[in-house]
Amino acid sequence: MKTSLVKLILAFLLLTKVVFAERIKDITMLEGAKENQLIGYGIVVGLDGTGDKGNVAVLGIVNMLKKMGINLSVNDIKQKDSAAVMITATLPPFPKTGMKIDAVVSVIGDAKSLQGGTLLLSPMKGADGNIYGLAQGPVSIGGFVGGNGGNTTQKNHTTVGRIPEGIILEKTPAFELPVTNEYKFFLKKPDLTSAINMTKKINKNMSGDYAKVIDHSTVIVKVPDKFSDNPFEFLSIVENLDVDLDRPAKVIINERTGTVIIGEKVKISPVAISHGNLTIEIKTEYAVSQPAPFAPKSAETVVVPKKAVKAKEEKASLVEISGVTLGEVVKALNSLGVTPRDLISILQALKASGALNADLEIL
Repeated sequence: MKTSLVKLILAFLLLTKVVFAERIKDITMLEGAKENQLIGYGIVVGLDGTGDKGNVAVLGIVNMLKKMGINLSVNDIKQKDSAAVMITATLPPFPKTGMKIDAVVSVIGDAKSLQGGTLLLSPMKGADGNIYGLAQGPVSIGGFVGGNGGNTTQKNHTTVGRIPEGIILEKTPAFELPVTNEYKFFLKKPDLTSAINMTKKINKNMSGDYAKVIDHSTVIVKVPDKFSDNPFEFLSIVENLDVDLDRPAKVIINERTGTVIIGEKVKISPVAISHGNLTIEIKTEYAVSQPAPFAPKSAETVVVPKKAVKAKEEKASLVEISGVTLGEVVKALNSLGVTPRDLISILQALKASGALNADLEIL
């Protein structure tokens, strides 16, 4: 019975260790294998009255139609059904012609929403001015806008969208990975402890002293003699090794979506918090006013608006929170009963007071 229990505990510990380990290929970047940025200008059409009010997008459509042999004027095309946008994308390392990558589309005019729109064929240029791809396709915004006039509702940002695999590469940058006897790996998140763990893992796996730490983000690896004819096979072995990372204490905040991510090593020093909400409610009711009996003929039935403004501030009391583990931090913050938007304000105030023992990163 005891032997079975010991085996179960050892198996659990081994599984736990694997969960927190990452492959070298996922946490590093090989020297020279860098990403490149692409940018382009385009027109999104098919919008339901949420496009640009001006003529910038319409002029782009007119010029495009002229190239197709169709002559129209600006007045022939309805405004607010198209939008001028900037397109951005990240070109991955070692791209090849025909590869598809995602495109991010952002409004540059006064368009209110890209909901239901389609991006017309647009060239994508690199920093050197050369065209490397073509972008086109339906825009997904991950949100919506409903209603009209003064009664509207909106979820997330609707002026920025994404086109999955919306860019087809037509040209690739001239780069080839050199064949040499040593290579450098750069950690995407520089950390000295993680770099040392990486060198120990490589040297142990290769049974030799092949890896060496240069600084917090650089590990240089020498190719063993048995892989001198095929160093890429050696790189493949190194990339698939699992390394234990020393993750920093960090809180990630996305103010656009109200998302908060708290790392496992985040701690909060004992502190008291008072957080209250102010609610302002404005109501407009319409009452019908009818003429009295035997009123003059000029008297009419009219609709009279009655407006009422009410401000209500919720009572707030001091709540003491603290935590040395992720579970304690989450439990303490949940005890406040606040919304994600309020939580963002509280975390920023905790960081300013020095009670939040973590890096605060706002996206």
